[in-house]
Amino acid sequence: MLQKIYDFPIAAYLAITGTFRAIKKDERGLSGVVVAILLILVAVLAIALIWGFLGEWLGELWKRITTSAETKIK
Repeated sequence: MLQKIYDFPIAAYLAITGTFRAIKKDERGLSGVVVAILLILVAVLAIALIWGFLGEWLGELWKRITTSAETKIK
């Protein structure tokens, strides 16, 4: 019984490293991961670009809305 307890960390290590080695060698899965990362990167850059162009306009619009709301409340 103690031998099984001693062998468990070694078996777990070998199972995990074997899994990672198989993932690294599997080129089919890597292309999907790369595509997903690139899509996320493009989306973030598009949002940053849009915010850069429209940020000032949106800020001005928000200021007009809040100022209008404050004058109507008073």
